[in-house]
Amino acid sequence: MVGNLLGVRRLSARRAVKAARMLDKVVDTQLPLLASFDEGRRRRSADYLAELVKLAHDYRYYANGWIDAEELERRGKSAMSELTRLRGEDSSARVITE
Repeated sequence: MVGNLLGVRRLSARRAVKAARMLDKVVDTQLPLLASFDEGRRRRSADYLAELVKLAHDYRYYANGWIDAEELERRGKSAMSELTRLRGEDSSARVITE
């Protein structure tokens, strides 16, 4: 039983590290584009990318056993709320319905 739980934990940790790397790749890809934006959009985009960086850190904290799955879930929901708020502030990110 304990061996099985450790195997599940290692699998979760590997998935968390993989998710963190994916978020890092998104940030690394998007970061150079900020230079071409106007000041307001650059600031909003930088805030958005900073949230992704924080979320990647949280995944690594989980993988290292520093936080549990419940705390990772809480932080993930918080990050999604902040990303949604930031997207709502950016009028260029809104969908045109007509």
